[in-house]
Amino acid sequence: MEAHNIAVTKIAERVRHFYQKRQPFRIYHGSTLSTRHIVRQRDSVIDTSMLSSVLTVNKISRTASVEPNVPMDQLLQATTAYGLLPPVVMEFPNITVGGGFAGSSGESSSFKYGMFDCTINSIEIVLANGDIVTASASDPETRDLFFGAAQTCGTLGVVTLLEVQLMESKPLVELTYLLSRSMPDALAKLKDAAVDSSVDYIDGIVYAPDSIVIMVGRLASSQPSGTNLQSFQGARDPWFYLHARDMLAEATLRPTKSVSEYIPIADYLFRYDRGAFWGGAVAFEYFLAPFNRITRYLLDYFMRTRVMIHALHRSGLARQTIVQDLAVPYSSAEAFVDYLNQTLGIYPLWLCPVRDAAGARNSPGVRTFARGKDPHPDGMVLNVGVWGMGPSEVHSFIKLNREIEQKVRDLNGLKCLYAHAYYTESEFWEIYDEKSYTALREKYHATSLPSIFDKVKVDLAPPDPRDEMWFAWASRKFWDVWPLGGIYGVLSSLKGREFLLGK
Repeated sequence: MEAHNIAVTKIAERVRHFYQKRQPFRIYHGSTLSTRHIVRQRDSVIDTSMLSSVLTVNKISRTASVEPNVPMDQLLQATTAYGLLPPVVMEFPNITVGGGFAGSSGESSSFKYGMFDCTINSIEIVLANGDIVTASASDPETRDLFFGAAQTCGTLGVVTLLEVQLMESKPLVELTYLLSRSMPDALAKLKDAAVDSSVDYIDGIVYAPDSIVIMVGRLASSQPSGTNLQSFQGARDPWFYLHARDMLAEATLRPTKSVSEYIPIADYLFRYDRGAFWGGAVAFEYFLAPFNRITRYLLDYFMRTRVMIHALHRSGLARQTIVQDLAVPYSSAEAFVDYLNQTLGIYPLWLCPVRDAAGARNSPGVRTFARGKDPHPDGMVLNVGVWGMGPSEVHSFIKLNREIEQKVRDLNGLKCLYAHAYYTESEFWEIYDEKSYTALREKYHATSLPSIFDKVKVDLAPPDPRDEMWFAWASRKFWDVWPLGGIYGVLSSLKGREFLLGK
């Protein structure tokens, strides 16, 4: 703890330096899962990359004191050693605890526990004036800061420590695959599973309008004899979404019987790591490479999310990739998936039920920024993950994303703000509570920091070629020449080159 306190003191001193100069700063964590274009300038960042340790795990209180840059796989390893695990574990092993709190992170247990920030008891945060404060849900004095910091992307201060709730762990997950031939049937299965107290995890994959698999997981202490044990972390193992499709085919052949298997807990929680759901298939398509078990085995190193996110940023292809998590009420889900089918035709789609903060904490008074001005009255929404390549022409790409965002608004839904946001500023503040957010920033001395809109917005006016210098024009054209951008991204990931800090 002493090393932690020394590091936080140094961070507070640097924050105070920026505050006295009235100079905005950004936070450098050392990693990111955001697809937004991110380059930090070394002379205007607060470096928190050293805060990467699990400090304590308490079996009695079932809590862990965790620094913000601890990734999910490290947290899981530390807690399962005590027979415990976090209630919500994000699907990629490199998503960090701080990122899960400050961003918008949920997973297949979020139908029960809400987003990841709902499983945090308290935070240590360095305010924008350099003060070090502990804020918690139970403290009336700091309750507003605690809930305000959740999902606002570090725009109220620098989170340096989090107390994470834990629950009993078991070594296996029994996963049952349920066939659905339509969205109404899939929604019914999701709702039924959500009210079954024996269920711990729920998600689904839409392969086509009439080909949907709903997956229901239960923590298990042992594997019954005669059942299958399936892993997903090894290079020879199948990618999960392809395996689930095979299980869907098996369920089609046995419609009257459930299709289940047992999965080691870490393999289940990080089942989408290899191939980043199905994003890796897009990489094979981009390079015109054969997509089969042999090539996936040979290129396994490149198909882990830690490497893929690096290559995606360095290749410039993030600017052409649709990466959106869009939450809509159950009543609108069928219409929304139908809209996506007609507009994009991108498959698969991911389905993940999410309980809102008030329901997850059993407290009607909970108010988090990311719920928007009008949270859905029944406290449960369906997150639809839409991931694939969009138009290469920048104006068409922006137009398409804005249309998707508008459709979500029309359906009384919200989007996760870890990804690109194409709202104008006035549109953004029609959705989110600017008055309360601004009041918090003023109360906690954060007005010199970039706002959340500043952090998530995308420039809606791409550069006019007539106004560009020749080298800027040439650089932009470089990324448009196939496959130069992709090759550059792969080579950069091999070198492990820093891609978040400017030179």
